[in-house]
Parts: sequence; structure tokens; C-alpha cells
Amino acid sequence: MEDIPTPDEEFVEWKKKKSEARARMVAMQKQPYEVKKRRSELRAYEFVEQMDERGLNAHVSVGGLDSITLCVFLKYIGIDVPAISVSALEDKSIQKVHKALGVTILKPYKTKVQVLNECGFPVISKRIAGKIALLQNPSEKNKTVRHAIITGECGELGHYAKNSRMKLPQKWLKLFGGYENENEGVHYQKPNFKVSNDCCYWLKEKPCDDWAKDHESFPFLGMMASEGGQREEALTDHGCNYYGKTVMRSAPFAPYMRNDILKLAMEMDKWYHEHVGVFAKLYYDQDYSRDADGNLIPYEPVESIIPKIYGEIVKDENGNLRTTGAQRTGCSMCGFGIHMEERTHRFDKLRERNPKEWEFYMYKCCTDPETGEKFGWGRVLDYIGVEWEDVPPVQMSFSDFPEVMPE
Repeated sequence: MEDIPTPDEEFVEWKKKKSEARARMVAMQKQPYEVKKRRSELRAYEFVEQMDERGLNAHVSVGGLDSITLCVFLKYIGIDVPAISVSALEDKSIQKVHKALGVTILKPYKTKVQVLNECGFPVISKRIAGKIALLQNPSEKNKTVRHAIITGECGELGHYAKNSRMKLPQKWLKLFGGYENENEGVHYQKPNFKVSNDCCYWLKEKPCDDWAKDHESFPFLGMMASEGGQREEALTDHGCNYYGKTVMRSAPFAPYMRNDILKLAMEMDKWYHEHVGVFAKLYYDQDYSRDADGNLIPYEPVESIIPKIYGEIVKDENGNLRTTGAQRTGCSMCGFGIHMEERTHRFDKLRERNPKEWEFYMYKCCTDPETGEKFGWGRVLDYIGVEWEDVPPVQMSFSDFPEVMPE
């Protein structure tokens, strides 16, 4: 009679597979740049071939620098697929590059203000925000999960694990676990604002998913495992190309490190300027190439496909590439990871770029349903201990002082 594995044995096997997958990803990340680049090309062609065999299409989902680089890279290796973006969520300099690349621009299903008021604030991380949202919206169906979030004790589906990753870190339990005080006999706090990880769903994911469904298309994504978080876990577990029953995607840059993507971005910028005509044709196919009266707006190449918000790509004192401006970009109202940033953080930089937008989102974007009081990100940042209202001091250098000539 065949032995049936116990829950503990299944859990040990699961952990072993996770460890092996992580080791494979680390090994790929250590490969030379040219090997990774060639591997990206092979994975991209493999994905297109798989889509062709299934009678499906492929497209590239474009946002910031990583996916902009991927968009040009696909053209560079001879893969001609459409590019889509909910471009309005991005910085103006990124939007300008999107249009120069002929990206199809989609509209979000909710405004940022609607999302913050109706769903909640995206804060700490996507994973943790999702857990807090479950605590804030209790039901009989999520009772077991809520217990695991508070205690770390999992049921049958979690192999009866103790101290599992389902438990919120103590720092966040203290601030957000109060919804289960009565059920769990604890004494945690509750915030006076909602938390959610649904922002991306309404602003970006669903519009892109619906476009993909209408066009029977699956995406190329500019994700890298080195970014950490849920992206790292997904790419480590499933690799560059994933073919599920309902979800299929290609992430050719999965093993790239930051140095790799910035080096490729510079190469793709050069290639773009050598092949501007390719992108001019794509631009003229878009509605935004015409004004309200239908008159053609001439194509203007961008100075660089590296949007101005990133600054320039330079080498640091260790020879590693970095951007002189933003290191990462995204929706201006995303708070994921803000607690880990040093001043000047993303909201400080928003104040520098657009003081009126900063004031609105810090103080006025939401209405308290109980008091009618206007509030914004300021309330959230105060609650999690992130400074924001003061203007951070600027580190001065010798170049900030006028040169004094000796008498």
C-alpha cells in the first residue's frame, strides 16, 4: 500500500522546492550581463512561439524605465507586439516617452481620489496591506485567515503551521491588529483610515487585463526578481515564462540586477535614436497623434528613452550604475515601502515637483465618513511614524558655497 505523506512531510517538501527555486534564481543573477541578455532574447521568442501555438497574441505592458527598456528591447530583437499603458498614472516625463514609443494609452477605471476614499490607502507593502484589509473587512469566510494574521497559526490549508508568514510583523500588529482584540484577547490599536492593496487593480491591472482579454493577448512584463517582495517570489517560483490555465506571462528580465537593466537601457536608448522611424510609425497609428480637429501633430523624438524623472545614468564610486534622479517610479500616490525610505522620500520629492498636488493629497484628498473632516496621506504617515510635514534639510557640499579668492 502506497504511503500517504503527512501534512508535515508535504510542508517540508514544499520548503525544499522553494529553496531549490531560490538557488536557481541566485545562480542566474550571477551570470554575466551578455549571458542574461541572450537568455532574455531566447525567453521572449519562446513566449511568442507558445502564444502562436495556442492561437493567442502577446503585448508588452509599459510603465517606468524597466518596462520602457523592455518595450524597445523587443523591437530590437525583432519581436513586434503592441505596447499598452495606463500612462496617466506616471510622471509627465514618462508619459512623454510613452507617446514617443507609440504606446496605446488606456484609462484607469477609478480616479486616485476614488480609490483612496472607497478602497483605502496603499501603505507598507502590497502583501501587508492585503492582510490589514482583511482585518478591516471581517467575514465568516475569512475568519481562519484573520486568526492566522494575528497569531501565525494556520489551519489545514496551511499545514497547521505555527508562527507562519501569515502573521503580521509585531510592529504592524500593534498598529493595525485591533480589529481582532475581542476575538483574540489582544490589545492592539486601530487606525482611523482604511488600508487596501486594490489600488493597482482599479488604476492599472483591470484596465490592462480587460484590454488583454478583448485582444486575446498575454503580457511581457519588465519585472525583476531583484526588486524583492511578491515579484521576487513569483519570478523565483515560476521563472521567466509562466503558462497557467488563466494566467500566462513573460518576464525576460527576471534574473537582471539593477546594473543590468540600466546598462541595457543605455543600449536601447542608442538603438531608439538609430531607428526613430520604427516608433514614428507607431505614434501616427495612435489617436494622440492628432489634435481635437483631427489635424496631424508631427512626431518629435525624445532626447532619451530614459525619462527625465530618473535623471542620468552614471557610475558611482564602486563602478555600479545608478540614476541621478529617481531610482524607482510609479503612481504618485503609492505608499508601499515609504516607511523604509530616508528623507528626502517620495512625498518630499512630490512637494518639490508639484506643491499644489502635494498639499491636496497630504491634507484634502479624503473625507472622514464619521466626522466629515478632510484628510490625506498626512494622517497615514503620522500614524506609521513617517515624517513628512517639515521640509527636510539639504545636505550641503563645497559646490554650494561661492568661491572666495584670496586677497
